[in-house]
Amino acid sequence: MTGTIVVVLIILAIIAGIVWLAKQRAKAQQRELDDAKSEARRWVERLGGSVLNLQGTNEASMQAMADASERYNAAGSQLDQAKTVPQCRQVTETAYEGLYYVRAARTAMNLDPGPELPALPGQQRAGSVTEAREVDVEGHHYSAAPVPSDRNSHYYPGGMVNGRPVPSGWYSEPWWKTALVAGAAGIGSFLLMDALFSGMHGTAYADGFHDAQAMGAGDMGGADMGGGDFGGGDWGGGDFGGGDFGGGDF
Repeated sequence: MTGTIVVVLIILAIIAGIVWLAKQRAKAQQRELDDAKSEARRWVERLGGSVLNLQGTNEASMQAMADASERYNAAGSQLDQAKTVPQCRQVTETAYEGLYYVRAARTAMNLDPGPELPALPGQQRAGSVTEAREVDVEGHHYSAAPVPSDRNSHYYPGGMVNGRPVPSGWYSEPWWKTALVAGAAGIGSFLLMDALFSGMHGTAYADGFHDAQAMGAGDMGGADMGGGDFGGGDWGGGDFGGGDFGGGDF
């Protein structure tokens, strides 16, 4: 009888321990989620401040601010839906992307671009446009340049588009958006990237397009700023960990 009681007590103690550990884990996960959501909200608010307080003065800066506003709206929508830490980190990443457009707008207006930002997914791999280029692909004229102009007034912060690296720079039109809709098999975007970037120093295409294609092969499952857990869209999935970069108009 005594042995049975001891066994029962041991079992109850084990069950109580499991319940306690489960509660502690749940509390820790909730704290992590709260911290991630707070960090995301802080960056969304910072982007919102820039969107509300900065107005473009030329075509390039106005277009960049329009893109920044679009990312702000996307980040706000993501934040409302975020229920996990990875989703909160995607919100933060979207806000970072918006701030890259703000930096571009300030550059186009000859203002101090403000503090540096963490690299977006694939951005460092893609590199930056280092020379002006104009090409004709499938009967359409495209151009790219390292600085904004009336011709090249669409900024892209750099990253992966359908698994292929696209350098940061200024373009004649936002063709990467069409490429995202067309999908990874879109031959038009394939030919365009080849024509625009092949052999360009400072980009993933410096040694030829096929090397850049091989570099992006592991990212074929992701679109621009990687598909997240929000059920589609071009929202990001990187983990920047947060941090206050301070200063500037961000």
